[in-house]
Amino acid sequence: MNDRILYVRLPCNPIFPIGVVYLADHIHKLFPHIEQQIFDLGTVPPLDFAAALDRCIDQFRPTLLVFSWRDIQIFAPVGGRGGNPLQNAFEFQYARNPLKRLRGAFGGLRMVTAYLDELWRNLSLIKRGLKRAKRYCPTVKLVVGGGAVSVFYEQLNTMLPKGTIVSVGEGETLLERLVQGQDFSDQRCYVVGETTPRERMIHEQPTPFEKSACNYDYIAQIWPDLDYYIQDGDFYIGVQTKRGCPHNCCYCIYTVVEGKQVRINPADEVVKEMRQLYDRGVRNFWFTDAQFIPARRFMDDVVELLQKILADGMQDIHWAAYIRADNLTPELCDLMVKTGMNYFEIGITSGSQALVRKMRMGYNLRTVLQNCRDLKAAGFNDLVSVNYSFNVIDETFDTVRQTIAYHRELERIFGADKVEPAIFFIGLQPHTHLEEYAFKHNILKRGYNPLNIHLPWVAKKLLWNPEPLGSFFGEVCLQAWQRNPDDFGREVMQILEERLGVAELEDALNAPIETETKQLVRV
Repeated sequence: MNDRILYVRLPCNPIFPIGVVYLADHIHKLFPHIEQQIFDLGTVPPLDFAAALDRCIDQFRPTLLVFSWRDIQIFAPVGGRGGNPLQNAFEFQYARNPLKRLRGAFGGLRMVTAYLDELWRNLSLIKRGLKRAKRYCPTVKLVVGGGAVSVFYEQLNTMLPKGTIVSVGEGETLLERLVQGQDFSDQRCYVVGETTPRERMIHEQPTPFEKSACNYDYIAQIWPDLDYYIQDGDFYIGVQTKRGCPHNCCYCIYTVVEGKQVRINPADEVVKEMRQLYDRGVRNFWFTDAQFIPARRFMDDVVELLQKILADGMQDIHWAAYIRADNLTPELCDLMVKTGMNYFEIGITSGSQALVRKMRMGYNLRTVLQNCRDLKAAGFNDLVSVNYSFNVIDETFDTVRQTIAYHRELERIFGADKVEPAIFFIGLQPHTHLEEYAFKHNILKRGYNPLNIHLPWVAKKLLWNPEPLGSFFGEVCLQAWQRNPDDFGREVMQILEERLGVAELEDALNAPIETETKQLVRV
């Protein structure tokens, strides 16, 4: 019987570890006699990782060891491991000044070194934890899961200790089976050295279950560091209202990891969970759904949730989320403002309807604009982050001009100081439509290792910025970092407008359906 479960969240940025919290809560509700503990290495100084892990295992002596691994890939437009990965890459690839290229090379080398150090450090922590736990329980089982594992589970097959159970996606049902000693071979998982991942295993649908409110009184008992995220009020604490995403955006991994079936958590249970956190002093909430309003048929569920938050009396809270702004209504906008939404992110990727269609994103840019006007009319006066990923499939100077026109319209709606353009270049992820596109167009070869970003030819392809426009965007970004590094996104938009001009807004919003002329076959 696996009756002592230790959850170890491997080091990452200080983000609330909602995954292990929900796992521990789920197991406690089903098996209240089982002893559990959460150990978050994100709250431990780096020099103390190994010693702190040893102490925790010595004290708790687990029979089941569960590691949660959130991050592996490092492409991002912000500072991180060893500096700004995007800036390092662009300086090395596109800078004309040899000294800047050299700086980019050294910066990239630091970044890759930090990446490899982190990769091997986390693997060594997993192995160390297993070895330590075997002192007290020779039959201890090891489970490794989390966001990074769900994406790179095939590559980790040769890196993890033999016998490791590698969990893909949600782990609740898998842990239930392990606790009861039941067969778990039908779950999205495999055992290193014993079984191999099924082909397209990540595309299998997770086992559905109805989630109830997390019991934070219990979580506080098994996780001494809960107050680390609560006491100063700096963090947005995660609350999940649904799982799954029904869309097919070409570059996104959420729809594969969480599945296309959207599973709604009962509104009453979500509010109960928020109220527990509220009573502990939490005022900032992040709804951790893949999309807070994934499709129009789920709008009533969101209305119900916001009405119940309002009715509960939590009127001094703030919340934020990823939101598909094509799914708003005036009623919903009003509720969002009244319940305290003070920030949201729109991942429109492009302001050109033609490109939005080619990326399979499934929304109408004209509708997004109208809904944003409704949100502003409802009294929203806070920050909007708009994600743009330039040089996606079939980008041209015309589509860039359309994106500029669209962004300027968003600024007219909310105010230029309230609209923050976040400039991304897509990090190509395994198991996505974009990866299939790369295979089809000989950009990548099947069997490549996406973790080998220390190889420059792999790293260059995985940071999606292909020619013929790759060099152009590289130069624009380098100029933006030089002119205004503290407001990189707005500076990129300004430089693009200076160089290319702005399209008419109607050009951005119209995208005629392209039809293929088929040749008649003579019989």
